[in-house]
Amino acid sequence: MSATASPTPSFPLNDAEAQTVQSALSGLNDSQLLWVSGYAAGLAARSTAPAAAAPVAGSTYTILYGSQTGNGEAIAKALAAEATRQGFEVRLVSMADYKPASLKRESVVSFIVSTHGEGDPPDDAELLHEFLLSSKAPQLSDLKFNVLALGDSSYVNFCQTGRDIDTRLAELGAERLGPIVECDVDYQSDADAWSADTLALLPKPSQQTQDVSYLRAVPDAPVFDRKSPFLAEVLVNQKITGRDSTRDIHHVELSLAGSGIRYEPGDALAVLPVNPPQLVNEFLDALKLDGSTTISIGDEDVELRKSLDHRLEITSLSLVFLKAWAEIANSDEIRALLEDSARVELGQFVDQHQVIDVVLQYPASVDAQTFADSLRKLEARSYSISSGFEANPDEVHLTVAAVRYEAFGREHVGAASSYLVDRVTEGDQVAVYLVPNSRFRLPQDPAARTIMIGPGTGVAPFRAFVEERAESGASGENWLFFGARNFSSDFLYQLEWHRHLKQGNLQRMDVAFSRDQASKIYVQDRIRDKGSEVSRWIDEGAHVYVCGDAKRMAADVHDALRDVLVKHGGLDEEQAEARLKELRRSGRYQKDVY
Repeated sequence: MSATASPTPSFPLNDAEAQTVQSALSGLNDSQLLWVSGYAAGLAARSTAPAAAAPVAGSTYTILYGSQTGNGEAIAKALAAEATRQGFEVRLVSMADYKPASLKRESVVSFIVSTHGEGDPPDDAELLHEFLLSSKAPQLSDLKFNVLALGDSSYVNFCQTGRDIDTRLAELGAERLGPIVECDVDYQSDADAWSADTLALLPKPSQQTQDVSYLRAVPDAPVFDRKSPFLAEVLVNQKITGRDSTRDIHHVELSLAGSGIRYEPGDALAVLPVNPPQLVNEFLDALKLDGSTTISIGDEDVELRKSLDHRLEITSLSLVFLKAWAEIANSDEIRALLEDSARVELGQFVDQHQVIDVVLQYPASVDAQTFADSLRKLEARSYSISSGFEANPDEVHLTVAAVRYEAFGREHVGAASSYLVDRVTEGDQVAVYLVPNSRFRLPQDPAARTIMIGPGTGVAPFRAFVEERAESGASGENWLFFGARNFSSDFLYQLEWHRHLKQGNLQRMDVAFSRDQASKIYVQDRIRDKGSEVSRWIDEGAHVYVCGDAKRMAADVHDALRDVLVKHGGLDEEQAEARLKELRRSGRYQKDVY
């Protein structure tokens, strides 16, 4: 409603139109509703406002996002919606779809970007990041910018991609609207404050669109997220590795009945874990703390034991905790480690230690509140969905490998994997919510071929891919590369794959079992073995998908694909790399790595 007084209009929709609007909005979350509100405001302004001069060239406010799990994309969409509502002409673009050379024509840009793994850009930001850090990047003295960096302080190169972009833009002559803001896994409050500051710093639009009331949410379509998860009943929790396997991998089926959650192949499911009870007891014993002591988390009072159970991160070590414990334990050794400029030793330390190891190696006396304040909030763990929705309505399936290993004289376990594998059974409820992954999707063309490369639990999304393509009647051929340690004990979903082969849902399958012969064989070796056919499929339009370990497997598979294009595609190494980059840009080479 405009600021000037005017008669209150009667409700402008008839019953049928109102029902259509409600149906269209059903299931949208708050960010999506906000975007729709801004979009509708723009349409209303366009149709009712008097004709105005065309916008001055370069006056558009551009928001670029690079997001691995969807968090950055959600922040960007919410910011774009609010900026549109305030009258700005907004362009919202994934970094994957943005031409880097266009930066020299921009006037104001906000960058929202995550850091993946050991300081790497997310898949959709890779090309822009490379361009900016190269000698090809132009001077950008006419550009104003700011950066929101998302990261995880359990990695030493925390928020590195955002830092790279912020530093490089300044070197190229661009002017900061404000300092970079770095967000840890509990990012929402920092992101909200950054978004509000950004809108306050933007040059005000010359012509404000009229305010409109927000479209109201539909009450019978709940939105499930970190703060309000869905409680999914466990239907099946079955071990799918053999007795002699060195890995404990489970197939977990959860009920989504009544949730309204609808997922696509490639999406992930976030699970809110409960920490291992034995680990909680270890902390209380080591620190001589009483679990019934009341502490504060934000504005809420809670017992220490309950906070360690399901509110605070007590497994994954982070830089946040290390910095806090260096002061609590007055440890010069930890301080020196944190000051490691090369970050090699620091990276190894964080990778090899859990929180309990630091507490035991650097003992200190600490009160319950101070200890709780040193810990990050316990975050959800995301698992690639291993089922097709149409083939399994009202269900979602996960493939979960238990994290267990010996170190520093004690057993270590993963928070979520030990919870799902060891401590939930049929009939229990697990708190979950959907994590869409728009950068890992089946081809839109049902006739397109797919090459799926997924060793170990990396095969999970490809189970969903094949189920979905079979259910939809897609005619495109599917080729699976699967790897594990041993054929007899680690061939995940073996009977299902053979059934899909027999039924024509899967045309080819090549496997690599690394420990079944004297010399180890991996999926990248099988790719090279079948290089001629792989090259031909790619030349004929196949989409390539890789899922699994980011540290070694994904890089080794990339090298194998490059070698195949060199040997069988008639390219040199530089041309082959350029070809793979073009496949990434066009969405025909997608990765879901962790």
